Amino acid sequence: MGRVRTRIMYVELKTGHHDDGPAWIGRVGLYKTGRTVYYRGLVLRRHNGVAGNHVDMDTGHEYWISGPRRDRRDRRHGNAPVHVDPEAQTEYHALLAAPLTTPG
Repeated sequence: MGRVRTRIMYVELKTGHHDDGPAWIGRVGLYKTGRTVYYRGLVLRRHNGVAGNHVDMDTGHEYWISGPRRDRRDRRHGNAPVHVDPEAQTEYHALLAAPLTTPG
């Protein structure tokens, strides 16, 4: 096994939910390739052709995982609240407060 890096990500459960499944901004672990995400004891492997973009290796549940958006519009559909994990709050709020930069 390689070295694990961590970062904050948006994680949404898609299985059993049409639009507004439970969602979190939290710290995830990633190995070098980034194809597998570790979050709250889950092992989520990248998988194409499913409602989400990752599948829980134990349950088969589908999750949508992406980087958090500065405009707080992380959900692809719906507008239910997104829980921010306590260990991710400082970094997430710093991301939201950082000035936007423009290329050039």
